[in-house]
Amino acid sequence: MESTNPKKAFITGITGQDGSYLAEYLLAKGYKVHGLVRRSSSFNRWRLRDIYKDAQSAESKITLHYGDLSDASSLSRLLEKINPDEIYNLGAQSHVQVSFDTPEYTGDITGLGTTRILEAIRDTRIKTKFYQASSSELFGKAKEIPQCETTPFYPRSPYGAAKAYAYWITVNYRESYGLFASNGILFNHESPRRGESFVTKKIAKGVAEIKAGLRDTIHLGNLDARRDWGYAPEYVDAMWRMLQHSEPDDFVVATGETHSIREFLDEAFRVAEIGDWEKHVGIDKRYMRPAEVDVLMGDPSKAAEKLGWRAETRFPELVRIMVDHEIKQLSGA
Repeated sequence: MESTNPKKAFITGITGQDGSYLAEYLLAKGYKVHGLVRRSSSFNRWRLRDIYKDAQSAESKITLHYGDLSDASSLSRLLEKINPDEIYNLGAQSHVQVSFDTPEYTGDITGLGTTRILEAIRDTRIKTKFYQASSSELFGKAKEIPQCETTPFYPRSPYGAAKAYAYWITVNYRESYGLFASNGILFNHESPRRGESFVTKKIAKGVAEIKAGLRDTIHLGNLDARRDWGYAPEYVDAMWRMLQHSEPDDFVVATGETHSIREFLDEAFRVAEIGDWEKHVGIDKRYMRPAEVDVLMGDPSKAAEKLGWRAETRFPELVRIMVDHEIKQLSGA
C-alpha cells in the first residue's frame, strides 16, 4: 500500500539514459520525483515523454525544474524548496571523447557541479541521502584486472579526471560533515535509451540501417578496447540500494565480464542476420582518443555481498535488446 507521505527524490540528469530509468524505477516505488533540466531551445526530453505523461495522470508525481549544475544559488533554492529524502547526481558532461574538446566545461559541470550540490546540502541543512554517479573511467589505465573499490585511480581523459575529483569531494564531505554520501562506480551500462554518440548505440543503430538498406558502413575508432557492459535499468536499482544501505559507502557496479568492440560487432551483426561485419565497418581516426583506455572490468562482489545486487542481463542479451529495438524502430513496429 502506498504511503500517504511518499519519499521525495531529486535527480540531476533526469533527461539522460540513467535519469529516465531511475525516474521510472522510483515512481514505481511510490516516490515523488523531482528532476533538474537545463533550459534549451530544442526539446531534449524524449526519454521522459511516456513516463511524464503517465505520471501526470497519476497525481503529478514527477516535477521538472529548470536549473544548472553551474549555478550554485539555483541548486540551493531548489533543494530548500523540495527538501528531498534522496538526491541522485547523474548530471554531467558525460561523453569521454567530447571531454577532450571541452575540458574546462567538463571539469566545471562534472567535477565542480558535484561540489555545488554538496555545498547546497550543507548550507540548507536538509536531511537527505546523496548518490554520486562515479565511473569506471576513474580507473583508466587500470593498475589491476578486475577493478574493485580499492583499485588505484588512473584517469585517462578530462572526463575521468573530473569524475575523480567528484568522487573524492563526495568522500571528503561524507567524512568532514557526516553527510550520507555514496559513490556508485558504475561500469559501462547500455540500453535503447543510450545517446547516439556512444559506440554501442552507433553500432546498434548502424546495423539496423544496414539491414534496412539505408547505409552500408559504420565508422568507428579503436575496435580492440574492452569494456564491462551491463544493462542500464538494472544499474539504477543498484543506485537506489546504495541509499537504502545502513551507512554510506562506495560500490563498484559491474557484470564482472569484459568484451571488445569487435565482439560487440560480432554479436550485433549476428542478431541482425548480416554476414561478415568487416565489410561494413570503417576506421575513422576522429574517434580515436588521445589517451586510450584499453581494458575495464569490474569486480562487483562488494555490491553483491552488502547490497544483494547482481547483474542479470549478460552481454549477448544486451546486444540483442539494443539491436532488436533499432530494427523495430525502423520498421515502425
